[in-house]
Amino acid sequence: SSKIRNLEVQSADDVAVLEDCTDFSLAKTISEIEEKLERGGLPDCLHDDIIPRAGNEIGAEAQIRFLKAKFRVMQEELDTVVCEYRKKNDENQNLKSRLKDTEEENSRLQRTISMQHSQTEKYKMLSQEATKKSEGLQQEVIALEKVLQ
Repeated sequence: SSKIRNLEVQSADDVAVLEDCTDFSLAKTISEIEEKLERGGLPDCLHDDIIPRAGNEIGAEAQIRFLKAKFRVMQEELDTVVCEYRKKNDENQNLKSRLKDTEEENSRLQRTISMQHSQTEKYKMLSQEATKKSEGLQQEVIALEKVLQ
């Protein structure tokens, strides 16, 4: 079963990055955005979703701080989602394990039931044979009693 991984946080350029996500390099992405902001190369639509209308009137450094803060919030949300995912995944693995154990127990019980059913049938037949033999012996006893009288 998988264990919940320890979410250790690294600091890179004043930005928190999960060790599991270092290959994505969000710090690099922020640096690229900062460079584009400095050059004025970001598209206008970027401001529509991310920076409020008042953001158009603030400077590039303030926009960068705003974006970094927004990034940190999103990173925390991502960390929470990753943690929840791992917990759900662990719970799912535990349930799969329990299901497998239950299916194995069910199979074992079915074999036991089948064996007991065949034994019951065997004992029924033996009982019927013993009853017939007993009836035959009782008839012999009755016949012998008649002979003795």
